Amino acid sequence: MASSPRAARASSTGATPRASRPAADPATLLAWYDRHRRRLPWRAEAGRRADPYHVFLSEIMLQQTTVKAVIPYFGAFLARWPSIAHLAAAPLEEVLSAWAGLGYYARARNLHACAKAVVARHGGRFPDDEAALLDLPGIGPYTAAAIAAIAFDRPATPVDGNIERVVARLHAVKAPLPRAKGEIRTLAAALTPQRRPGDYAQAMMDLGATICTPRSPTCAICPFHGPCVAGAAGEATAYPVKAAKAERPQRRGIAFLAVRADGAVLLRTRPDKGLLAAMTEVPSTPWTPGDPAGAPPLAARWRTLPGTVRHVFTHFALELEVHRADLPAGTAAPPGHRFVLPADFSREALPSVMRKVLAHGGIEGA
Repeated sequence: MASSPRAARASSTGATPRASRPAADPATLLAWYDRHRRRLPWRAEAGRRADPYHVFLSEIMLQQTTVKAVIPYFGAFLARWPSIAHLAAAPLEEVLSAWAGLGYYARARNLHACAKAVVARHGGRFPDDEAALLDLPGIGPYTAAAIAAIAFDRPATPVDGNIERVVARLHAVKAPLPRAKGEIRTLAAALTPQRRPGDYAQAMMDLGATICTPRSPTCAICPFHGPCVAGAAGEATAYPVKAAKAERPQRRGIAFLAVRADGAVLLRTRPDKGLLAAMTEVPSTPWTPGDPAGAPPLAARWRTLPGTVRHVFTHFALELEVHRADLPAGTAAPPGHRFVLPADFSREALPSVMRKVLAHGGIEGA
């Protein structure tokens, strides 16, 4: 029987067949981690138990967001709400405002709901097992496993994007994502040690973030270089295999930027449900696939600003025209709206797309 092209390539590179390769040893990775662990503001020092609140807060913030982007938000949240009880007692509007700019705003609402549940159900102390953690609002399998392992040293197996990539390459998982997720979770769980599972989970995260990177992995210095099937075949960047993405649909709208002579801008709060729920916005038409249609929030002389504002959401791309009206200082806001001075924007839960609209309209402080 003829060998497969992948097998032929492995043979030509001198790679050891999968069955002959050594098994991945968690102790090897832990030894590497003890020498090269990243210093992160939410991570406990070596030999110390992590604060569950810090782990929870960081893991929610890190979902689909980079470490670099999260660090200042993490520090600001801790300074403002140093414990889960402080966060639970905060008004949701303040939490959303503090979250503004970090994106994926449902995370902020889930963060607040979970804090309230921890205080109400558990006296302000996080439960220490996955099942009880999963029962909390806003906590899914990954976050539950991360808190259980990192904060309580339970033998749980969180699988984030970094760990997913490491495991897919280690075993050369052929099934494409997202179909391969179940297989990858099973393989990852089989590697999780009983000793130091929290450090091991963080070691896997660090390995994916610093060595087993998406485009330029440094396989030669990887502690799992020996047992890695994909690396040995010279095919690390071919994994994880990803299914072709569907083209992101396009939506359009018009944002109405009303600015008074005193500099105040007309804003309103979005509905409590749906995209950007309860966030602050510049009034706009509905965001639809076709030509945008809708009346401005008040009668004025509107002019269309050159260019458009573009923003990409998870499930669609948005393009907004910006129409601006300059109004007298005494203009009253229509029902459901309010005029806000740029100096007070920090108190508003303005998402990134609305800050783009304000900046496009020449509003300083956005």
